[in-house]
Amino acid sequence: MPIFLFRKMKTNRKIPTKEEMIEQLWRDGMFMPPLSFRFLEREPMVGKNRRLDALIEASWKGKVAKFVVECRPLWTPMAFQNGIIMLKSLTLPKDYQPMLFLPFLSEDQLLELEREGISGIDMCGNGVVVVPGLFTVYRSGAKNRFSLSAPIKNIYRKNSSMVGRVFLVRPVFKAVQEVRSEINQRNLLVERWDKKPMSLSTVSKALSTLEQDLIVARGETIRLLQPDKLLEKLSDNYAYPNVTERLRLKVHGKSENIHALLSELAQMLDIPIVATGISSVKRYAVMQRGDLLSVYCPRLDKLLERLPGNQTTRLPNLELIETEDETVYFDARQEGYFSWASPIQVYLELKTGDKRDRQTAEQVKSFLLKGIEQEQ
Repeated sequence: MPIFLFRKMKTNRKIPTKEEMIEQLWRDGMFMPPLSFRFLEREPMVGKNRRLDALIEASWKGKVAKFVVECRPLWTPMAFQNGIIMLKSLTLPKDYQPMLFLPFLSEDQLLELEREGISGIDMCGNGVVVVPGLFTVYRSGAKNRFSLSAPIKNIYRKNSSMVGRVFLVRPVFKAVQEVRSEINQRNLLVERWDKKPMSLSTVSKALSTLEQDLIVARGETIRLLQPDKLLEKLSDNYAYPNVTERLRLKVHGKSENIHALLSELAQMLDIPIVATGISSVKRYAVMQRGDLLSVYCPRLDKLLERLPGNQTTRLPNLELIETEDETVYFDARQEGYFSWASPIQVYLELKTGDKRDRQTAEQVKSFLLKGIEQEQ
């Protein structure tokens, strides 16, 4: 496997500017045995209004290929796709091939470039040079040597995930303010507890990441593009809620009576009570579960004062989980006076379970995707 390196490359650098990337090509060059590279021209003009980033030449055993280089200082999915679109839209000079130049290229991106017939190189040691009829050289596996100037918040985990989750409930919005309003209206801890509403800046930052990841698109509307990818991101980054206390009780009566009792207490004490995702499965999928009802509540002490039950580990029928994690209350679905978990919360909890749970999660996924199709 040929080695590909930039000379004088430093590790742990911040994101380079486009000018720094072009300077790197011009000053230090690159090598990717068996290919030899030569820098030809910096920022040449094409026509009257278009300036290219650079022209370079690659040669091997007397075979020479010339490239138009498009530099992109970010390596997000959106920056990568925009680079490909730009190269495809260009009218290239005669006998020149397209090449994308990023700080980092993942293996999936390299494979996509190869499928598109576009060459690509990065500043970490990865690259694919494709010239039909002459040569193809491929190199992957080098780690990303660049660090961001500020840490990116994981918008698929904890409270920020509600921005992504709301698009699985309502896939199209007219404005950022509308997204924020929908999130806060569906957050039971904002509506009925003391939690602060999500800020407009938080929503805007999360939307920017969703857009960079090609999950939503912003134009005349803000629209969900890839629900499957969004569900995958939310599942991969799902974190269990922070639990303050967990108790199991034996409450006398049938399960319907326990639901009615909890609904009555929720209204009387003005306290949110929502069934867990696992206890809410039957609302969205076919699955047999035991009689234990598990619920989330932000204040168990207030609830325990009124519940006619005894704490036990032997055949309990009610589990109380104290948490102020806003995501588990988000988009709770009311049935009568009792609140069940959102189908999104059900899906995420099932995905962390055993094989049977994960199989059932696919039913809930179908339920969600069907709802999105009807809303679009």
